[in-house]
Amino acid sequence: MIEPQRAQRSQRKQRDNVERDAVTEAVIAAAIEVHRCLGPGLLESIYEEALCVEFDLRGIVYERQSPFDMVYKGHRIMGERLDLLVQNQVVVELKSVSKLPDLATAQVISYLKASGLKRGLLINFGHTRLVDGVKRISI
Repeated sequence: MIEPQRAQRSQRKQRDNVERDAVTEAVIAAAIEVHRCLGPGLLESIYEEALCVEFDLRGIVYERQSPFDMVYKGHRIMGERLDLLVQNQVVVELKSVSKLPDLATAQVISYLKASGLKRGLLINFGHTRLVDGVKRISI
């Protein structure tokens, strides 16, 4: 009896991973298209707007500048915002800098821990090749 339950959990986990991978792949593909058209060196806000346009064109469901509350010792602290939340599954943090500070990765990890979400993308449009500026983060 235990083996079938374990197999069902494993299959569900695999389906979830495939779905999440499909979501992150769709986000990355859209970001690559934005970068291909605009190139590096613009303000983060320009890339965010363009990426939202690309999401709309591709039918990708997202929330932009989604309000996000942190909890500290049982107290809700308001005021944080996620750049993008895609399909209520993937936190997307955008940057447009020549070199990512270590703090950027820590920021996404903190968002994931606080939200209970498992997957994030850190996308830096400051690279000549966007593929070099994409970082997948899972907890």
